[in-house]
Amino acid sequence: MVRGKFQIKRIENATSRQVTFSKRRNGLLKKAYELYVLCDAEVAVIIFSHKGKLYEFSSCDNMQNTIERYRQYKKDVQSNTPQIERYTQGYLFKEQILQLKAKNNGTTCSQQNAEVETELFLGLPENRCS
Repeated sequence: MVRGKFQIKRIENATSRQVTFSKRRNGLLKKAYELYVLCDAEVAVIIFSHKGKLYEFSSCDNMQNTIERYRQYKKDVQSNTPQIERYTQGYLFKEQILQLKAKNNGTTCSQQNAEVETELFLGLPENRCS
């Protein structure tokens, strides 16, 4: 069975509009949860109804952490911070890179540090030097 195309526009009937809002809100929150679980992504969704009621989902314990991370990201983008520096400021990879550098200091593997850092960002194996 083929679904017909329809034009996206405001639903005039208040009851139909409320039902559609409720169904789509639940669907959006479900998709946000699935994205978090399946892809281990940090997800935050904020929805306000037309009456001002708040609906939210956050994959973190505190949505404020995700909002602060977003603000920092936007600030870094506006100041043209290089991409690698932007992602390492206060986040998971910075600690991993520092540990790798300390572990490989003075070894023959030191030439590969730049490659290992790149692989960390791409999610490739990090135990190339062992």
